[in-house]
Amino acid sequence: MTSLLLQITTGAPADTTTIAEGTQSAAEASVSLIDLALAGGWAMYPLALLSLAAVYIFVERYLTLKKAAKNPEGFNDRIKSMVLAGDINGAKMLCAQTNTPVARMLSKGISRIGNPLKNIETSIENVGKIEISRLERNLAGLATVAGAAPMLGFLGTVTGMIQAFIAIAQAEGSISPKLLSGGIYEAMVTTATGLIIGLPAYVGYNYLTTKIDNIVHSMEYSAIEFLDLLQEPQL
Repeated sequence: MTSLLLQITTGAPADTTTIAEGTQSAAEASVSLIDLALAGGWAMYPLALLSLAAVYIFVERYLTLKKAAKNPEGFNDRIKSMVLAGDINGAKMLCAQTNTPVARMLSKGISRIGNPLKNIETSIENVGKIEISRLERNLAGLATVAGAAPMLGFLGTVTGMIQAFIAIAQAEGSISPKLLSGGIYEAMVTTATGLIIGLPAYVGYNYLTTKIDNIVHSMEYSAIEFLDLLQEPQL
């Protein structure tokens, strides 16, 4: 019995030491996001710039499109009533007070009343093209980020893998798994970062494109309604 107790007492510190070593190894194995970013190498710097550009373009375009889509309630009906009543100046003033693509487009058409209908239609179409160009400004940049970020991340991974294999080739003696795995996971960081940036940029681009399409449909509907108004017998 005494010898058995001695064996249990002697074995306890060894088990505690093993647990402590395992905990320390797990703590060393965990890597913070900052460490991962620093391990990514040169490609992380342009990826950071692309992420900032994507956030700026998306927020700026979102606010612009949100403002462009807000026409005052009953705006088209008020314009129609004023034009039918012959209050052209009032209709122009209402358009001037409304800072939206639809208002600017109708303002051009109202200012051309009295000219042939074809000329009025052409004037409205020209203003519509300008407004659409303004709505789509910088949107190509967001699409570029969505496509370039994953490719840049993959390029960083390829260069990192090349460096890792060069280090392995230059190592003398047996190759340790730590050397191999360390170089590989550091190289893969850039691919993950590129995808993290590119996927939201792609989703954001499609979201903004959908909002622009909705605004363009509203502009087309207002233009058609205005041109139909000009063809009514009372005018």
